[in-house]
Amino acid sequence: MSELERLIQEHCPNGVEFKELWELTIWDKKFNTVDRHKQNKVCKYNYYLAADLKSLEKPNGTVKILTTSITDLWADEEDVAETLSEGEIVCIPWGGNPIVQYYKGKFITGDNRIATSIDTTKLNNKFLYYCLLNRLNEIASFYRGSGIKHPDMSKVLDLKIPVPPIEVQSEIVRILDNFTELTAELTAELQARKKQYEYYAEKLLSFNDTYDYLPLSDVADFRNGKGHEKAIVASGKYIVVNSKFISTNGEVKKYANKQISPLYSSDILMVMSDLPNGRALAKTFLVDEDDTYTLNQRICALHVKNEDQYMTKFLYFFLNRNSQLLKYDNGVDQTNLKKSDILSVQVPVISIETQKSTISFLERLETLCLDISSGLPAEIEARQKQYEYYRDKLLTFKELN
Repeated sequence: MSELERLIQEHCPNGVEFKELWELTIWDKKFNTVDRHKQNKVCKYNYYLAADLKSLEKPNGTVKILTTSITDLWADEEDVAETLSEGEIVCIPWGGNPIVQYYKGKFITGDNRIATSIDTTKLNNKFLYYCLLNRLNEIASFYRGSGIKHPDMSKVLDLKIPVPPIEVQSEIVRILDNFTELTAELTAELQARKKQYEYYAEKLLSFNDTYDYLPLSDVADFRNGKGHEKAIVASGKYIVVNSKFISTNGEVKKYANKQISPLYSSDILMVMSDLPNGRALAKTFLVDEDDTYTLNQRICALHVKNEDQYMTKFLYFFLNRNSQLLKYDNGVDQTNLKKSDILSVQVPVISIETQKSTISFLERLETLCLDISSGLPAEIEARQKQYEYYRDKLLTFKELN
């Protein structure tokens, strides 16, 4: 018998109570759509605009910056002493893409809706976090709006969650934390391998002032995508390229449709939009000769004007996550590269021989790093599925009659 089974057998063998969130939590403000008796008390925080949060970011800060997306940003305590908050909280964004975040310690926040347990002897805040994370799809359905979506907080506060005895909650948190830490370790290893490749690639592709430079507009033609995934119907003839497939696992999905943006087989695709501190912004992708693509609006295609002057494969490497484009990522809200941003990138004027040797070295380096880390993405995906499976199992209780 596991420790969790023993605790359930001892403390709640016949089931557990289910309660609505308003009975268990204090939120950061009173909501107009929520009955007053459901919010007898609030816990207010100081809120920052996205631009203000960016200006406070410091590399070695000790105060967590809670934006409305998943980020790893920190501020100096001296800079935010008058607006500092401290505690153990769970939050969801007031606008944008629904996520659930947990934090314990000193923090400042953007426009999040923040909750904390009324009584931590009855509801563990980390247990609350895992419960909400497990119901993220349901929470997402509460977000409404034609532009930026906002949650209907009356539905959020009426959400019912299981409330097993605190001993059971603590053991579930311990188990799920272990799963999370293992996945985080594997992800960190994969990121380290990618950074190793990016470091050496950047060194090789950094050309000094002794070279002449041309703007990318003189080197390549630019075409923006015009398609929307919602317009695609299934026949499998074309491949829709969007920023999401590049920012997740690099796989493309085959869909159906008239060809909106016909591409040459030697095109370079580039991601023009990504979330704060994402890994997809300005990422490049080579079109396979045997595939025909149609592009989402957040992807552009670049076609080399003169192959005798520049090799497509060289530009593919040179433009990939180029620092001249990453400077536009403010780390707080979504970055959208403009056509002018991309075409103004300065490209060194170098010989075809130098381009060939650079390509050869980067291909060997890419193969080496990817071979070392080839098993990690599959392992991470397996661990994530395992974690989600057990999270669902561990948070499924019989309701006490």
